[in-house]
Amino acid sequence: MKKAAGFFKNWRMCIPFLFLYLEIVFHLYMRLDMTYAPVFLLLAGAAGMFCAGILFFLPELPAKIVGAVITAAASLLFVIECISRDILQQYFQIFSAVETAAGNKLTDYASTVVQSVRENAGGVFLLFVLPLLIYTAWVKITEPKKGGQSRKKEAFINGLTNGLLSLAAAVLVHGAALAVIFFAPWQGDFTPEMLYCTDTNIDDQVEQLGVIAMLRLDVRNQIFGVPEGSRAQIDEEAAAAVTGEEQEIEAEEEKEIVYPYNEMDIDFDALKASASSSGSAWLSEYFASLIPTRQNEYTGMFEGYNVIFITAEGFSGYMIDPELTPTLYKLSHEGFVFNNFYSTLHFTSTSGGEFQNLTGLYPKAGFPVSMSETGKQGTYLPFTLANQLNRLGYTSIGYHFNQNMYGRELSHPNLGYEWRQFTECASPLTAETNEYGNAYWPQSDDYMISQTFDEYKDLQPFNIYYLTISGHLPYSFDGSQMSQRNSELVEALPYSEKTKAYIAANLELEKGLTRLVDNLEEAGIADKTVIVMAPDHIPYSDLDVLEELAGRSFNAESLENLDEKTVDVDVYRNTWILWSASMDEPVTVDKPCSQVDILPTVSNLLGLQYDSRMMAGTDVLSSADPIVIFFSNSWLTEKGMYNRYTGTFEPAEGVVMSEEEKNAYVENIKYIVSSRLSLGQLIIENDYYRQALE
Repeated sequence: MKKAAGFFKNWRMCIPFLFLYLEIVFHLYMRLDMTYAPVFLLLAGAAGMFCAGILFFLPELPAKIVGAVITAAASLLFVIECISRDILQQYFQIFSAVETAAGNKLTDYASTVVQSVRENAGGVFLLFVLPLLIYTAWVKITEPKKGGQSRKKEAFINGLTNGLLSLAAAVLVHGAALAVIFFAPWQGDFTPEMLYCTDTNIDDQVEQLGVIAMLRLDVRNQIFGVPEGSRAQIDEEAAAAVTGEEQEIEAEEEKEIVYPYNEMDIDFDALKASASSSGSAWLSEYFASLIPTRQNEYTGMFEGYNVIFITAEGFSGYMIDPELTPTLYKLSHEGFVFNNFYSTLHFTSTSGGEFQNLTGLYPKAGFPVSMSETGKQGTYLPFTLANQLNRLGYTSIGYHFNQNMYGRELSHPNLGYEWRQFTECASPLTAETNEYGNAYWPQSDDYMISQTFDEYKDLQPFNIYYLTISGHLPYSFDGSQMSQRNSELVEALPYSEKTKAYIAANLELEKGLTRLVDNLEEAGIADKTVIVMAPDHIPYSDLDVLEELAGRSFNAESLENLDEKTVDVDVYRNTWILWSASMDEPVTVDKPCSQVDILPTVSNLLGLQYDSRMMAGTDVLSSADPIVIFFSNSWLTEKGMYNRYTGTFEPAEGVVMSEEEKNAYVENIKYIVSSRLSLGQLIIENDYYRQALE
């Protein structure tokens, strides 16, 4: 009994206690669901006992030093996750993210990180300062008495014994955790069992398994790879649930035009038979089960047109105003008008938003970053606009007035663009500087247009891609030089300083678009050019700005953290511009749609040959029903909204379903959602387009 008491009184046992403390405080501070406490506390306790066991094998002084390092490192990791969630609205697999973070240099976020640390000072104290104080006090209070040679020998034997006991306890506690994970009757779309065997859905991993387990699994996956889980069984009936074929059959019966499919001649059965991996086999079987979308009255409407595609940094359509932003208003109201467009947040913010806009696929919900991987691996991406149009003789150039981020020096040439940025490209751009020669931060979108239009105006047909930067956070007149530049234009607006700063920064985009349209008209090519603009993401850390601009509450528990458990999904409602001067009147589209739908829709308008089955998005102008998929895996269609957290489906106004019909519909769409979210990752991992189309 004395030995057992000595074991638990030893200062090394503060490590398991601190791991439990960190998980509990983190979950409470971040307002996470405590339902999963048995899981994340057992996993944290096992990790703590393992670390304590290692410390028991070390002499006293080295053990104290290593213990201090473990405490400081663990506490710092919790703080990093807290700040990451605050700024990027996502937790990060820190170890697999090291390469991305190092490549990005994070200079764009330096002031934002400082601000976030300041705003989360209470969390920093609870998660970093207090654990170090507890460790120091615990070690001092329980410090063993010094003794002679015999006591040292006894201490060595006790340390060895206690170390083995601690490791044995770690194994037992971890076994208990696994039993709870794999055998408890968990309910819901995401369960601890599922999350324990994946390297995606990191926010759910943190909530259900804990920060320590998420980071440990990240290391496991880096070393041993991800355990291959079971993929959804192919369900042709479910796949047909959103094709709109019923309308086509009715049209045929009424002897209306029946348009051909947007498909290519691909033998998916042969591809499945010769597949070298289960992922490739599943993709072939899945694509074969789908009904392609049909062409429609808008097919080829912009065939042969010049294309200018803009991904707008941190843009929200709630800021558009007919007087303050007349060009944005014109382009969003006089072309195709998408009344229910959503820019849903997916992994890695800007890069993830770009990936959706440019590939029609969802990024992997975890590291490695999907867009970056396509560049590093040279993934064949035949359906990007640049690669499609280059085959038709277009000139494709992409511009970003910023340093190299997310490996764009490799990914964007692979998308088909002659890529230009400040660094790591064949023709570096020159930043706008002040009178002292210092580059502005962020750069001006208007300046970007002014410096580049003449380069391509005579290279018709051209396909230009702009990734804007003026709307980058932070939104303050001290933190953004674009906000400073336009401060007088927003001074009289009835908003807070932060919202005024957000609008002021984005006025550089308004100026740039005005310049662009004027230049196109002066060059006589406005009616042979189509402008496409969509955001990369909303200003997701600034819900107070969005609420002011929208003039309504989004029911967020926190104005800094975007929690889809409680927030109204209209926070993601946004503006997709699809405009040409050749349009005589606007075309209104009421279908719910999102960023992955842009590429198939624009491809159809340009009359390009593509296979509609091989993207996650849908041609919104076809008879098919797009699905808006949110980061949490909740979803929205014309027929209603499914809340993944409550497991409930609310039919849209005017939609009547029996309970049986509702249940069948929900299960069908959940299958499609799960499948579509996995396409991007599997296509990249298997270079599937190359297998199917080269």
